[in-house]
Amino acid sequence: MPFDGINELTKVLCKNTTLTSLNLFRSNLGTEGGKLLADALCKNTMLTHLSLNSTKITSEGGKSLADALYKNTTLTYLDLGDNDLGSEGGKALANALCKNSTLKNLYLESNKLGSEEGKVLADALCKNSTLISLKLERTSLGSEGKSLANALCKNSTLKDLDLSSNNLGSEGGKVLTDALCKNSTLTSLNLSWNELGSEGGKALADAICKNTALTLLNLSSNKLKPEGGKALADALCKNNTLKYLNLEECDLESEGGIALANALCKNITLTSLDIAKNNLKLEAGKSLMDALCKNTTLTRLTVRGNFIDFQLKSNNQNLEIL
Repeated sequence: MPFDGINELTKVLCKNTTLTSLNLFRSNLGTEGGKLLADALCKNTMLTHLSLNSTKITSEGGKSLADALYKNTTLTYLDLGDNDLGSEGGKALANALCKNSTLKNLYLESNKLGSEEGKVLADALCKNSTLISLKLERTSLGSEGKSLANALCKNSTLKDLDLSSNNLGSEGGKVLTDALCKNSTLTSLNLSWNELGSEGGKALADAICKNTALTLLNLSSNKLKPEGGKALADALCKNNTLKYLNLEECDLESEGGIALANALCKNITLTSLDIAKNNLKLEAGKSLMDALCKNTTLTRLTVRGNFIDFQLKSNNQNLEIL
């Protein structure tokens, strides 16, 4: 969008009394466009939904938008994913969350925020009481994902958290265990592509035994190994709230697959299980077939990309096998 167009748009937003949702995806706003929109947000009292994904907003634009969040009292959804906010923009937005009391959904994925900004965001989550969804996929948090995990012990409003692709490591998984044992509001957690390893998987399995709020857990593309798979299988025998579990490409092997199949014979709440691309072979396939004869709650089972050389079948007409 040309600068003149952005300028005109922001003038309209300052006077707008009807528009509640605006999507400027890939509109090439840049720093100056971000600043103009921020100024408009200070004056606009109607907009509730704003998507600025992939608009080339830099740290300066991010800081301006953060300043606007101190003043704006209507915006509930803000998507700033896939921009260039950097550490300064990330810090400014995190600080704004400490004061803003209306924003419910904030998406910052694919911004190189860094580990220090993870600490600031964690502090904000300890103070903020309105945010329900936070996406931090590919934000270079690294070890400071631990700070966010600790924040979950105190936060009581967040329901959806995406920490995927942040290289949290096994230690990050272990810290999350304590958080999930204490947190009673988070219902969806995405930890895919985080190098959790078998130790991280076992730690999270322990948390699942005790957590009573989580309904969706994505652990795909973590090398959990058979040990992690077996621990999660044991957890499924005790947990009665988890409905969706994604373990695609976790190096479970047949040993882990058999354990999960046995868990399906006992679990009565899981509705979706993804164990694709885990090198499951004939014996795991047989165990899954037996489990499907007993399980009556599963509605979706994904097993593609394994080495099960026969088609899995079930008498459950509601079950989709992929």
